[in-house]
Amino acid sequence: MKRALVCGAGGFIGNHLVSRLKREGYWVRGADLKYPEYSATEADDFAIVDLRDPASCRAIIDCRFDEIYQLAADMGGAGYIFTGENDAHVMHNSATINLNVLDVASKRNCKRIFYSSSACIYPEHNQKDPSAPVTSEASAYPANPDSEYGWEKLFSERLYLAYHRNLGMDVRVARYHNIFGPLGTWTGGREKAPAAICRKVAEARDGDTIEIWGDGEQTRSFLFIDECIEGTLRLMRSNFLGPVNIGSEEMLTINQLADMAMIIAGKTLRKRHIPGPMGVRGRNSDNQLIRRVLGWEPSQPLVVGLEQTYQWIDGQVNGKNEVDSIAA
Repeated sequence: MKRALVCGAGGFIGNHLVSRLKREGYWVRGADLKYPEYSATEADDFAIVDLRDPASCRAIIDCRFDEIYQLAADMGGAGYIFTGENDAHVMHNSATINLNVLDVASKRNCKRIFYSSSACIYPEHNQKDPSAPVTSEASAYPANPDSEYGWEKLFSERLYLAYHRNLGMDVRVARYHNIFGPLGTWTGGREKAPAAICRKVAEARDGDTIEIWGDGEQTRSFLFIDECIEGTLRLMRSNFLGPVNIGSEEMLTINQLADMAMIIAGKTLRKRHIPGPMGVRGRNSDNQLIRRVLGWEPSQPLVVGLEQTYQWIDGQVNGKNEVDSIAA
């Protein structure tokens, strides 16, 4: 039986990844500061640890794992990343985690390791036109991310690739583009745009007004969690190091995202545009490379995933969902 370690298994993507690996017959250890918030973990073993602590990393990487997935990071949506108020914590915490996990994995001879980077590494100057953002993998340099979160992600990409060159680590690096779906953070300030919009629509009564940061004409693409996990595993088991975009090419404005959520909910709502952190003006996944190296790309229409996500968040907002007990 193959053994996998998922760092950040208490988070949204990590929790889904653990479940997928279990379905494939892996023995899985999860590690995080917390258990998943909205469902019980399916991990065979779950360690509550602080990966900023080298001793904790040595404790969880206590044997040779066939695959390590490093998803743990200090992160959140625009309300957390782009205000500038959390920059020191974001950079210090995430960089320390990556340094520790990668160093211990190399010493334990755990060669195959996946790192989840982000589309936030792309230069701000290539994302000023909301209708034509440039996000091909090669466009990352000259570097100019729009946030310290993006700078740390770019540094860590280079860290993993340096361990590949110098220490023979078999690394895989993906740049995620706005992953969303059920069981994700939907309130509290760290939620991303699809969850925030779904929450606002679910909380509103027909005819109410919801708030949108900025003019709502900033563009993004959003990738449903199932396709994120599929792309992650395909990359991990390929011969391509990366970095490679894992995201959707279906770009739309935040106003259009809100309209889509209203249609799903069957509500007519007004939009009030207010000042708020927005990040870059335009961003979309460029999937030319992933098509070429993996022979695959995400293809599910956004509305399909948004329908599932809205129904789950509506259940959270209006008390329709039963939250599974968290396994100790």
